Amino acid sequence: MRFHLIDRIDSWQPHLRISARKVTSVHEGHWQQTPEGPRLAFGLMLEALCQAGTWLIMLSTEHRKRAALLTVREATASGPVRPGDTLRIEAVVVSRSEEAAVIDGTVTCEGRTVLEASGIMCALIDAEELDDPAGTARMAAQLLGTDAGTKAAA
Repeated sequence: MRFHLIDRIDSWQPHLRISARKVTSVHEGHWQQTPEGPRLAFGLMLEALCQAGTWLIMLSTEHRKRAALLTVREATASGPVRPGDTLRIEAVVVSRSEEAAVIDGTVTCEGRTVLEASGIMCALIDAEELDDPAGTARMAAQLLGTDAGTKAAA
């Protein structure tokens, strides 16, 4: 992943669910300028949710598989995210096979839901086709705050 929207993985259960977060900063260059001030674009909130889902797949398969977005059945934004806000991202696997997974999820900010998405269909591909496996393992360890990037948290 080249554009990182996950700062920490708080918990995960293999093939089932993940909870992650992203602390936003005014110094990031992706803010939409609006009359009410800078705000995070809808697509980037959705991307944060998809990245959490990808991390769930990678962790669940010991970094062998990665989720590549195919379609999103429905996604609704319901509030702004401003610089300094912390996104809480929850993703749940609805169905999974060897070739694909379907994920639903929410993004909350300061206790309010800012994005809900369902039917996020992803193809499961060999991760080493896209990323260096050792680099992925290092990043997973950083996100998990552990030495081993494959240990599930309760």
